[in-house]
Amino acid sequence: MESRLDQEAIRILKANDRGGFTIPTARLYPYQWNWDSAFAALGFAEFDRDRAWREIETLFEAQWPDGMLPHIVFRQNDPDYFPGPAIWQSNTEPPSSGHSQPPVTASVVLRMVQGGDASDLERARPLFAKMLAFHRWYHEMRDPDGTGLVGIVHPWESGRDNCPDWDIGMDRIAVPDDLGPYQRRDTEHIDPAERPSTAQYDRYLTIIKFGRECGWDHVEMARNGPFFMGDPGVQFILMRADRDLLRLAELLGETAAQEQIGRWLERASAGCQLLWNPEVNAFCARDLRTGEFSDGITSASMLAFYAGAGTDEQRAAMAVHAARILDQVAFGFPSFDPAHPRFEAKRYWRGPVWAIINFLIVDGLNEAGETQLAERIRDDTRRLVETAGFFEYFDPQSGEGIGGSDFTWTAAVHLVWGSGSTNSRAA
Repeated sequence: MESRLDQEAIRILKANDRGGFTIPTARLYPYQWNWDSAFAALGFAEFDRDRAWREIETLFEAQWPDGMLPHIVFRQNDPDYFPGPAIWQSNTEPPSSGHSQPPVTASVVLRMVQGGDASDLERARPLFAKMLAFHRWYHEMRDPDGTGLVGIVHPWESGRDNCPDWDIGMDRIAVPDDLGPYQRRDTEHIDPAERPSTAQYDRYLTIIKFGRECGWDHVEMARNGPFFMGDPGVQFILMRADRDLLRLAELLGETAAQEQIGRWLERASAGCQLLWNPEVNAFCARDLRTGEFSDGITSASMLAFYAGAGTDEQRAAMAVHAARILDQVAFGFPSFDPAHPRFEAKRYWRGPVWAIINFLIVDGLNEAGETQLAERIRDDTRRLVETAGFFEYFDPQSGEGIGGSDFTWTAAVHLVWGSGSTNSRAA
């Protein structure tokens, strides 16, 4: 029997449906976002599997010829959002942004296949080559030197847009005199104190300007763009997604792809060691231009469990950090270490709790046998929704809902955890 919250979550997904693709929330985010759509599909799969598959299929309609899956798909021009298609100038149809987002699609597709029947496997079949091309793009265009560590060319590519991880890379960006005037839209919908600063936005647009002027040459952006950092979030999500894509290749009989995916996994296992910060004894972001580490532990650091990354000793250290951080907050898992001076409980990705990151962390902790930590984070996520509603993110101390309301991926996580039908991943 559906609870009141289940019914509300279903209502939110249906209300944010725009006819085959889902927006994160009205007005603040009026387009189709890459990893938002993947999580939306998981939510839809709990009550409408055809609609769930359609979400993934429409997302791949925007795939670039080189394999990239862009982070925003502009299916119409909406004045409520900046920067829109006129700023990005992708020269694609449909128009899109010029970089990507964390590659969760293969993991979502595997969950849907393993939670479904033969018809779900057949729905996945035509998507396999597209997902393989997307992963190949990440390994070639974001790791052009073959180190095993992928980088990001813009903080937005991480999905954790305003995290303090990016401060060391962002602070080195020189804003050009010809950047031009612009009018943000996010601060018209949300308290500016909860959003990135104007100085940070100037740097975001400086990176876009470079990409636009080089014709979105992805290797050029990685080698010579204003920003290039190693992100534990993207690295670990890609490692897990490669593992899940390999499992899909096995289920679909795609034998030719299995060797290549295996090589990616072997290389990434070594590459993730470049993110181990011995000063902090944790996985941290790193500026790939200078080699400088961020000194903060984030929720993305905890995705080492999700990827199965690192040594036994490293994962044990991460579990100790997780327990320490959870002891400092009323609700876990904060997006940045509360003990760090740059922690901000309410500002975008600089402290708040995000249900989708919790979802991935819990999956990884359970696989690693850290079940008590996993249950604490899952229970906290449920309590946040029960007390505050389906918000974009939450204050880890007060539990207040922040950002956009009626948020798609928060509703989706609630539905998946509430029913349990796709929560447990088969081996």
